[in-house]
Amino acid sequence: MADALELLKTRRSIKPIELSGPGPSAAELETLLTVASRVPDHGKLVPWRFIIFEGDARLAAGDAIVAAFRRKYPDAKPEHVEAERQRLARAPLVIAVVSRAGQHVKIPEWEQVLSAGAATMSLVLAAHALGYGANWITEWYAYDRAVLDALGLMANERIAGFVHIGRPKQPPEDRPRPPLAAIATRFPQS
Repeated sequence: MADALELLKTRRSIKPIELSGPGPSAAELETLLTVASRVPDHGKLVPWRFIIFEGDARLAAGDAIVAAFRRKYPDAKPEHVEAERQRLARAPLVIAVVSRAGQHVKIPEWEQVLSAGAATMSLVLAAHALGYGANWITEWYAYDRAVLDALGLMANERIAGFVHIGRPKQPPEDRPRPPLAAIATRFPQS
């Protein structure tokens, strides 16, 4: 138990640009996805799915991001366009967690969205447990319908997060965390 608690206490987000290869092996990728899929899922709806970006697929997805970026910013400088093309190529592996939450007779949509968030966090923790660094981000293209269509998302699907995974180039620094007294209360309050 102590090892699991220490793992949870030492997780840090690593900027995608600070992640390098090699990325996870095929067996490790299977472990990551297995862990990410073992989250609370009221009604067994599986209200999430994964899209894996590795190798040249990262730049192919970058082409979709660039197309949407150019429509928004037709006068963008070439270096800005290239930065957009590299969005999913900053780490050796990127996994998009796609929320498929929707109306259900018994299961509130909010619970389904939370399940996708739990899958995303479990993916981040599994990467840390395997010795990788990870970063859960969205950025503008996660909300752009043209990009989502190009990545194969259905009209009812949304990006819960893009999880960038790789080897930290340097040990991560911690950031200040809120004191527990500022974020935890007891009921009833006096």
